[in-house]
Parts: sequence; C-alpha cells; structure tokens
Amino acid sequence: MIMVYSKLQKTQPYVNLNNIMQPIKILTQTLARFADDEHYLFSFADLKAALPDHSRSAFKALMFRAVKDGLLKRVCRGLYLYPGANYAGGLELFHAAAKLRAGAFNYISLETALSDAGVISQIPINWITLMSSGRSNIVDCHEYGHIEFIHTKKRPTNLSQDISYDPISHLWRASVDLAIRDMRSTKRSTMDLIDWSEVK
Repeated sequence: MIMVYSKLQKTQPYVNLNNIMQPIKILTQTLARFADDEHYLFSFADLKAALPDHSRSAFKALMFRAVKDGLLKRVCRGLYLYPGANYAGGLELFHAAAKLRAGAFNYISLETALSDAGVISQIPINWITLMSSGRSNIVDCHEYGHIEFIHTKKRPTNLSQDISYDPISHLWRASVDLAIRDMRSTKRSTMDLIDWSEVK
C-alpha cells in the first residue's frame, strides 16, 4: 500500500558511462549520488536499473562483488542496504518490511504494537510483527533481525479508526485495541504477557 520510491529509477541517462568505466564504479557513483536517509534500501530491480544492459546472471555476479567489497550489505533475499547513506539506525527492519511488501496492505500490530505502547514486555529483540494482506511469512534479515508477516483479510477501509500512519517507520500502525484483537484472532501464545492494567 505504501510505495517506497527509489531514485535509482532515474539513473538511465548515466548508463553511457559503461563505455569508459567498470560496472562496479558505475554502481558506486550511482548509489553515492542518489541514496539518502530515506532511500538506503534497494531491491535487486532497483539496482539493476543502474545497469540495464547487464544480463541477470552478470548482475548477480556484480551484486556478489558489491557485497564482498562492502559497497552493499545484503539484508535479505533480493534486498540490499547501502551503508554509505546517512540514515537513522534502528529502523532497518521496519523500512525493510515496507519495501518488501510495498504492494500489500501492512500494518504494525500484535506484540510490536503493544510493546511500543508499553502494554507488553519480554518480546524478542530485533523481531517485528505485522499484519499483511500478503501471505504469512517470517523473513530472516540476518544481523538486523526478523520480520514476521501474519496474513489478514482486513481491509484498510474497515480500519480507518484503528490505524494511523507512522512516517518514521514508513508503515501503518495498529491501535492498542486493534493489536489486542489481532492477538486474539491469530491465537498468539504471548497473550499472557499483556499488562491489562496498562490497557485500561
């Protein structure tokens, strides 16, 4: 639902540099030019836009070298982080979730929403939970942690009073009431961690 715009889609005028520069240098200069605090996570397709004439196999080899050289960090399958960008740390999982499910309806809920509201404690660190119109899945983001997507059939039009957009995380966020309803409907095993005095 929330589309994360990639500035790399505007890099094609620079492709002619391929005649005089090595591909890794083109990628390096492209990232340095267009990455910023809001755009530091890139999909394989985003990065491929910098070198559209490369075959998929050749570009995979280039990605391997870029990660090995430290130009990029692999967050999860098909998603890369550019460490040279001046971005705020600690939000990588949220931004990765928004990027990975850009075409779906997602919102922060369950344990993460309740923990942020001070209603629940003792949840795993570096693990975030979201409801999603996409399929249920746990994404391993290696050193950054895990993203847990739980499928929901709920529609945003029916939740207008219970969700609000969080511009910092780039995601919608559930109210405490909705997060508790989601906990019950998905039969989460962590229901006993809720501090009901805080809920009231």
